[in-house]
Amino acid sequence: MDADEHKKLLDRLARIEGQVRGLRKMLEEQRCCEDVLTQLLAARSGLESASLLVLDRHLEDCVLDNASVDPATMTQLRETLKLWSRHTSHAG
Repeated sequence: MDADEHKKLLDRLARIEGQVRGLRKMLEEQRCCEDVLTQLLAARSGLESASLLVLDRHLEDCVLDNASVDPATMTQLRETLKLWSRHTSHAG
């Protein structure tokens, strides 16, 4: 993972960490369920995005590991993973 990707991932995780702290505070303050659910969904979305970043790096660095895959195929694979993530995040 290059330095820019690493920083993006760390920034995303810091944002999620703040959201989780905010959730705890909201529960302690007995905020309304809709507000708590909205914040939970935001944190979940952030985790899914972070997961996609790590999965993308894993595919390139570990699975493919210098295999010659043309850029169009790699783009299609990434888009498929994003689609799958969107689908599975809303399933049961």
